[in-house]
Amino acid sequence: IGSAMDPRLKPLSQLRCATISTATNSIGQRTETRKESPRSERGKLRRCSAMNNHAGPQPLPPMLLAAARGAADLQARDVVALDVGDVLGITDWFVVTSASNTRQVRRVAEQVEEAVKSAGGDGPLRVEGLEDATWILLDFGLFVVHVFYDETRSFYDIERLWSDVPKVRFDQDGIPTP
Repeated sequence: IGSAMDPRLKPLSQLRCATISTATNSIGQRTETRKESPRSERGKLRRCSAMNNHAGPQPLPPMLLAAARGAADLQARDVVALDVGDVLGITDWFVVTSASNTRQVRRVAEQVEEAVKSAGGDGPLRVEGLEDATWILLDFGLFVVHVFYDETRSFYDIERLWSDVPKVRFDQDGIPTP
């Protein structure tokens, strides 16, 4: 869509990460509403750059790396980062991991929080699931950490649900693997 079709419309490259809603009012006039993405500024800039420049994969945020290393420090299993930023409006990354019992699930979540804070980050904006400790969610804004009990992870299979997004696996030391 460009100005050749309608001089009032801007080319897509000029829209810059905004949602345009079109509606018709009660007297038949067409109106447009422009709404900026509610995501974090850093995430918005990363996505805008990728959309407009067709950039390749972005480096992992340092606090996400700290979270992955924190999980690995307590032998969390199968640490994976999913780049959901281009398809999900609430965060840029999911970090998914699991543990063999609920005590370890709770401890991994605590260690992830400590590791992010030690790396200079803020604590989570929200924590959910501490009571039963079968699925603890730590929302750090730019990324969300999901710490599962092994059976719960198998049941929900979150990696399958997000199989169409780029994925980064981590080794037992919390280092990204190629």
